[in-house]
Amino acid sequence: MRKVFFVEPVIFIYMFASYLTSPVVQQFIYRRLWEEEYNSTFISSSNTSSCEQNKSSPAYIKQKGVQEKTSLFNMQLDLTAAVPSLVVAFIIVANGDRQGRKRSLVLPSVGALIADIFQTLISYFSLPLSILFAATFISGLFGSMATFLGGGFAYIADLCHDEKQKTTRIAVVDLIFGVVSGLAGLSSGYILREIGFTWTFGTASLLHVVNIIYIIFFLEDTVSISESQQQAQVSFKELLKETFSGVYMLFKTAPSKKRILIIVLLFTFMTYLFTVFGGSSLFTLYELNEPLCWNEVYIGYGAAAFTSVSLTSFLGVYFFSKCLKDIYIVFIGIFSYVGGIVMAAFAKTTLLMFLVRVPSLLCLMPVPVLRSMLSKVVLPSEQGAVFACIACLEVVTGTISLSVFNVLYAATVAWFSGFSFLFSAGFCLIPLGALCWLLCTSWNGEDLALLVPDEVSSIDSVDS
Repeated sequence: MRKVFFVEPVIFIYMFASYLTSPVVQQFIYRRLWEEEYNSTFISSSNTSSCEQNKSSPAYIKQKGVQEKTSLFNMQLDLTAAVPSLVVAFIIVANGDRQGRKRSLVLPSVGALIADIFQTLISYFSLPLSILFAATFISGLFGSMATFLGGGFAYIADLCHDEKQKTTRIAVVDLIFGVVSGLAGLSSGYILREIGFTWTFGTASLLHVVNIIYIIFFLEDTVSISESQQQAQVSFKELLKETFSGVYMLFKTAPSKKRILIIVLLFTFMTYLFTVFGGSSLFTLYELNEPLCWNEVYIGYGAAAFTSVSLTSFLGVYFFSKCLKDIYIVFIGIFSYVGGIVMAAFAKTTLLMFLVRVPSLLCLMPVPVLRSMLSKVVLPSEQGAVFACIACLEVVTGTISLSVFNVLYAATVAWFSGFSFLFSAGFCLIPLGALCWLLCTSWNGEDLALLVPDEVSSIDSVDS
């Protein structure tokens, strides 16, 4: 059977299933904790959820308590998956340069399948919520989304022979993420209302089964592995040595300017993800809370509105890359995010909450551009190492940011639920400062020519 290099269906299916269950899990936890607090069934009408807006009412105090408990429960779930997924992502993605990219795609899909099966059983048999920790931990052992993203972007980088097109190609993959998240978010509300939690989790499980079959039987690997390599038995100790030596040599053998550039770009990437992950993760809880009091359908609409942000961010990267250096595109994207998140902090009506997406239309541009800048700096044989670093940073950053922002939201929701969004906007000063330092120290095309060998001299500049 002839295999293909068409990885986009894999990315589409995995992300759709993940984004389908992400808001559903939060709502599932919220409803179960609500029912435990009130000892009654959660009520959701066609327009709003069961939401008390009278601040002097005892029900309002209980409602805030449910918000705090849900926020902290979500934080604990994120921490449960963090450590195992960090280790697995680092090992699997980094070794993809020698052992192939497919395992970094299939393992997270298997882990997600197991987690969704657990969630289906918890919902169907009304099992304790604590079992979710086991499901999350198992998913982390299989690498979770960090391994999948690291392997997916390394796979795409392997297919990009023209370095000048790498920014656009990576932006296309991020566009898929955004479009799929919007479609999944929009459909999640209707699917949840029509078939309930159990069958929603079951649907996601079936999607992961389809994905696993496609990866194993139809997808070709971009890294050729000889029969001797396949037959060779590599001990766990040797595997760890190969992994860490690849990442170690990425920094050890690099000229000092290249090493500093990689570190600064990774730092900028990490700090921007921190604020974006943390701020956006609170939207569902913020929308469930008064005065918005959205139900599952409205939450789906809000998630779908994110699709427009992904599309406009992709178009921004595509057109701006023709006339601007990459570093200026990152600047524009960060300022776009700040405008949107500040507006969200003071959004008290449904219309205004939807309009938050308008100033945020270009907020996703920094993510693919920074990935591309890092990919351009290193050799083709170092793509796995650099994307392993990115994947690990995404796990660490995502875990820390979700923990920080969930604790911050739980502590401030009673007096100002939008405070966490303002904190997110203020934190953007850190990646902006790192980018300003790059500009002030004159990192230009002549500098990069000294950083990379002749075989990748086709790269014009760090930011072009």
